[in-house]
Amino acid sequence: MSPQPCTHPSPPLPRRHAARGVSLVEAMVALAIVAVLLGAALPSLGGLVQRSQLEGVALQFETDVQHARSLAVARQQGVRIGFGQSGGGSCYVVHTGAPGACHCATPGAAVCTGGAEALRLVRIDGRQAPALHANAASMLFDPVRGTTTPTATVRVVAADGRAIHQIVNIMGRVRACSPGGAVSGYRAC
Repeated sequence: MSPQPCTHPSPPLPRRHAARGVSLVEAMVALAIVAVLLGAALPSLGGLVQRSQLEGVALQFETDVQHARSLAVARQQGVRIGFGQSGGGSCYVVHTGAPGACHCATPGAAVCTGGAEALRLVRIDGRQAPALHANAASMLFDPVRGTTTPTATVRVVAADGRAIHQIVNIMGRVRACSPGGAVSGYRAC
């Protein structure tokens, strides 16, 4: 057997302590980067909020058209959607009775005359949500045939000018489109 060299443990090396925390310069650089990223993201977030509101109003109207049509058949009574303006915004009332028998000019509930009954009221605040404009004063849903007269186009327009048109045909079906394809996901009209 050969002799083994003698090894002595070497003294431990002095350990460096890592600096803890961040310097003021590092914090300012990180804050500047975050500010630049937020500045770039905020305008697109505003656009997303407007698009969400635009689609929400358009889809709510489409749902209410189908609801009015089914109410007319279920009640065996003509049901209307009447359009109007209310306190700087727009509104519509699903109701029975004659054209113009119900309106939404007053805050709170719809006002009806001549035995008409308001079945649903939708108010759209013009300051925060898109505006709703119809090319007809009201639409009547026939309880026997299930048809709609007159046909109408309802324009839902956001503050930035983008719009979704809800086109109601004689059968009470709704087709959505966006002028010039301004809202992605909708066919151009």
